[in-house]
Amino acid sequence: MTLGFSVDELLPNARGGGQLKMGLTRLTEDEWLQSEPHITARLQAFEDWPGGVQLTPEAEAPGQELAAMLGATGGLLNAALAAHEDMCLLTQRKGEDVYRLIGAAVAWPSDWHPKDKIGLPLRALHAPIVGYEEQLATGVDRFMTTLKPGVIYGRCNWFIAATGEHRWIETRTPQEAFAHITPDNAGEALFVRSERQTLRRLPETGAILFTIGIYVEPLDALKAANIAMLSDATQNLVAGEGDRRGAPAYAGALKEYAAQWAAK
Repeated sequence: MTLGFSVDELLPNARGGGQLKMGLTRLTEDEWLQSEPHITARLQAFEDWPGGVQLTPEAEAPGQELAAMLGATGGLLNAALAAHEDMCLLTQRKGEDVYRLIGAAVAWPSDWHPKDKIGLPLRALHAPIVGYEEQLATGVDRFMTTLKPGVIYGRCNWFIAATGEHRWIETRTPQEAFAHITPDNAGEALFVRSERQTLRRLPETGAILFTIGIYVEPLDALKAANIAMLSDATQNLVAGEGDRRGAPAYAGALKEYAAQWAAK
């Protein structure tokens, strides 16, 4: 089953609140990456935000392997420049049983800085996510260890942001960022951001590649069923996770907007 390559296509496959789950879908090679990336936009994005590229020496060989897979030369950055997706590499160091982030080429982050994550193991990478350690960490570790080359898995998530920019680094509090949101303007002033994530093991180096394709739409551009799902989901996020996402600052306006939309 394909995940699709748009917010409307991705949202039905995303978690709508409740317990954390990996929610993986097996993908074919044709479903792996967006087929027609906007290369000029990618070049400009990395030029505008050089901090999105963080590399350790361990990333050199898998970066070159990945670039060659995508018909490019060079390393991880050139691979990410040739695709719509941001790309991260993870490996196990000798004597360790954990996977660490060894390279990141991220033009369009969802409110995180690669410089703060490079070198960290998976559990530390996900530490800000409420419930990850208790509900998901062991399963993710097992999945990473058993992932075989040639198999591709995908998943997706969603966020509500106060900006439609692909590079989302929020410096304001949720109360400040969403202060202007009302039920009347929520459709055009709230933006739904979905990450289309894939995981696969590179056959030669054995590194695991994590790709992140970013898709953003204003709320009112979405199908009615997806608007209703988002309205319900913001009310049902895991305790604490809604606070991290800033949900209390916009959830009321979104719920009223969704009700008005359904009544049309």
